Amino acid sequence: MLAWFLFLSIIVSVVVYAVWVSPSRTFLFLNSISKSVKNIMGWGNIYRRRMKVFTAALIIYLDYKAVQQRGKWTSKSKRTALWEKAHERNAKRVLSLIIKLEGLWVKLGQYLSTRADVLPEAYISLLKQLQDSLPPRPLKEVCRTIQKEFGKSMDDLFAEFVEKPLATASIAQVHRATLLNGQEVVVKVQHDGIKAIILEDLKNAKSIVNWIAWAEPQYDFNPMIDEWCKEAPKELDFDHEAENTRTVAANLGCKKSPGESYSSNRVNVLIPEVIQSTKSVLILEYMDGIRLNDTASLEAFGIDKQNIVEEITRAYAHQIYVDGFFNGDPHPGNFLVSKEAPHRPILLDFGLTKKLSSSMKHALAKMFLASAEGDHVALLSAFSEMGLRLRLDMPEQVMEITSVFFRSSTPATEAQQNLKSLAEQREKNMKAIQEKLQLNQKEVKRFNPVDAFPGDIVIFGRVLNLLRGLSSTMNVRIVYMDIMKPFAEAVLGNINKTPAANAQWIYNTPVHSDVEAKLRRLLVELGNNDKILGIQVCAYKDGEVIIDTAAGVLGRYDPRPVQPDTLFSVFSATKGITAGMLHWLVDNGKLKLDENVANIWPEFRGNGKEHIKVHHILNHTSGLHNALADLRGENAFLMTEWDACLKLIEASQPETEPGKQQLYHYLSFGWLCGGIVEHASGKKFQEILEEALIRPLKIEGELYVGIPPGVEARLANLTLDTDDLKKFSEMRNRAEMPSTFQLNNISEFAEYLPAFFNMLNVRRAIVPAANGHCSARALARYYAALADCGVVPPPHSSASNPPLGSHPHIPKFPSKKTDEKQKGKVDGGLKNERSDGRQNVYIRIEEDDDNDEEKCSKSSRDTSKGAGPENKKGKIFSNPRVHEAFMGVGEYENMCLRDGVFGLGFRRLKSKDGDGSYSGFGHSGMGGSTGFCDVKNRFAMAVTLNKLSFGGVTAKIVELICSELNLPLPEGLSGSGDINRPLIN
Repeated sequence: MLAWFLFLSIIVSVVVYAVWVSPSRTFLFLNSISKSVKNIMGWGNIYRRRMKVFTAALIIYLDYKAVQQRGKWTSKSKRTALWEKAHERNAKRVLSLIIKLEGLWVKLGQYLSTRADVLPEAYISLLKQLQDSLPPRPLKEVCRTIQKEFGKSMDDLFAEFVEKPLATASIAQVHRATLLNGQEVVVKVQHDGIKAIILEDLKNAKSIVNWIAWAEPQYDFNPMIDEWCKEAPKELDFDHEAENTRTVAANLGCKKSPGESYSSNRVNVLIPEVIQSTKSVLILEYMDGIRLNDTASLEAFGIDKQNIVEEITRAYAHQIYVDGFFNGDPHPGNFLVSKEAPHRPILLDFGLTKKLSSSMKHALAKMFLASAEGDHVALLSAFSEMGLRLRLDMPEQVMEITSVFFRSSTPATEAQQNLKSLAEQREKNMKAIQEKLQLNQKEVKRFNPVDAFPGDIVIFGRVLNLLRGLSSTMNVRIVYMDIMKPFAEAVLGNINKTPAANAQWIYNTPVHSDVEAKLRRLLVELGNNDKILGIQVCAYKDGEVIIDTAAGVLGRYDPRPVQPDTLFSVFSATKGITAGMLHWLVDNGKLKLDENVANIWPEFRGNGKEHIKVHHILNHTSGLHNALADLRGENAFLMTEWDACLKLIEASQPETEPGKQQLYHYLSFGWLCGGIVEHASGKKFQEILEEALIRPLKIEGELYVGIPPGVEARLANLTLDTDDLKKFSEMRNRAEMPSTFQLNNISEFAEYLPAFFNMLNVRRAIVPAANGHCSARALARYYAALADCGVVPPPHSSASNPPLGSHPHIPKFPSKKTDEKQKGKVDGGLKNERSDGRQNVYIRIEEDDDNDEEKCSKSSRDTSKGAGPENKKGKIFSNPRVHEAFMGVGEYENMCLRDGVFGLGFRRLKSKDGDGSYSGFGHSGMGGSTGFCDVKNRFAMAVTLNKLSFGGVTAKIVELICSELNLPLPEGLSGSGDINRPLIN
């Protein structure tokens, strides 16, 4: 908002605004301009026009400077009157200057006349004359233009033509007339020679803006002036305006033909009918109305100004968000109020209109709703969609500025306080930028936080500011969030979310197999039944991709298609990833499964936790199942504080004896494992994630625990299947769940779960139990590697676009604070002293040897051979019995509770109707996202989705795929009819 205001008033506001706020800086600014004026402006008429501006600016500046000095020696009671007289004098000077210059300066004056929220009353009362009361052009000139355009005499066109104009504005003046058929009309006639003046002023403005960008980089208004230069000349073509008028009237449902019903989206406004047009003359239906600045008449007719401005605002919300085609010039002179009851706004002058692409319209609606709901992820995603790029990652400040953009209007009486508040907020934001980037005062003044600015935003921003100025001028308060929200919701709420309404609902990628073709038909069926919003399914068989499908849209208010690289929040499916990291540390000699956690993590000792071992944590038998349960209540945002949560874990106390009872560690699991990972490795959790899994599997950019800045545009937005939520009332409590995670708790938690995990600060948090963000193809590749004893599969399907692992973004992590004992280096790795006095040596992963290959399954050897030369080192586990470790069987059986659903970090899967042995392992998350593998059949798959459905959708998908591949159906991932056991772990 402030940037647009500064651009439009770059010269006059130096006098009116900048001088008022900061005289000293303004003087230096004007002095610099005067020294450079000859170089950047040239001579002749252009130079004279510009010198008039700078001469007036200097006079007004000196006047204000003198008043400022006098004010120091004037009593407080007289000081206000002193400033008011100065405003009156200088407002007259500004008005006189604009009338002399005409052209673009009148547009500037019209804009300033609407800004009662930031300018003194003297300027508003005088400059509002520019809306329609400029000195008229001679009648002879007007008639000459009409006759030239139509090729007919005045008598051949009109039965009557009123000489005195109804209004005179910057580009044209309007006369009342009567056609030969008796119809009353208004005739809008373009000023002779105005086109040359406007185009010249645009060039002048461009040169000034270029100079400003060089002198003050933080005020680079080139994107704005470029958009203005593109759009403003369209106002000079009245044929164009006529077509715009017809389009807006049709969109708003203002007119109807015989037998035609009104549009369901109709707003209660009027727009004159177009009778005839040429490039310089426009004839419109005459509508008798009251001007918005005619306060006496408005009161005499009993017109409610609040209702009028609200209806105008609704009309603009409809134009912007529903139609994507809006009038860019809503100053008071372009509105009337009908005299007949019910009194309705009459919208005029559609010369400057803006057409938005469908994607931009959706992005603007998404930006508005993100601001209304405080959704940082959606806001940054909207910016990315519209092409607005920022130079720094400061989401809190971005949200604050955007909220100011859509803030409620203030009456003119609050203008000075409003201006002060905006100045304070800007100063606060600039201070935050300065601290983040460690800039000095000079550097921060030259810093421009915007890297790329889309032109569409220019006119959009101008409209919002003019509407805000209009409401201030009318002395009413408009809550834009309330009025505009239904229109933004309508355009995004009516997006093509189902296959029946969207032919591209299945993302256009090749079909890998017959089973994938059948899966896509199932997804279409589920989508049409409103069970799917957005989804990805990926499956590997014998090391090869057989399914890689993406379908649906990114969110309830996000019509963009789900793509193969879309990132989904997978909730507790994250635990399977975290567990894999612990096993990787064990595999590399950094950790032992039977070691006491307190030996690795000294602060963990105490409160009865001395005998808790690593395998107790992985097996959910540590007794800490209710630890951190309070975070789901009033302390939920503490979940985003990694160190604070580790301290809470350190202070926790087990409720049961370690190893005796398996109760699902739904939240504590993540920080228990995370603390072990960091203390055993001496590195940050995310560094180990990158080293152990991301880079070896080549899934960069598609698997995170806590997203980094820059990936917001690829995030799927969570929503809840409310029908599934209702089923909770029919479910029984489950014995394997802790007391704080029974059905009544889950139901309450599920209602606010999507909103909570859609928040940016939550998505960025490291919550290794619940905050994984990944694509199905990345998660499936992880389980495909685990299915083959850690052998990295061949490169992912070339049909998947963009290619898996092609994202250049690799998150950078701040250095971990370590004590002196953790700083030694041995063999290129990190060496640290453990509490038991032994040395921990970080061992690099070596190349696979033949002995290990012999110990693993034949299928694993075949995969390694088929992987090509580039995968000779492609193995993330060397333990030949790693499957037994994952499932807690064989030599690891004594580390797990017999018949428990969990092995060591993973849910153990038995084949339905099988021999009772475990066939695989995996982990699901609340809402239905899941990843698992069947090691006996070398099969792995993953499902990611954004409509939380508690497993019903996922179960149907798993059942179909296993049936088509003739694979045994895994228990716990099937049986969609069993409402007593939804997928919540």
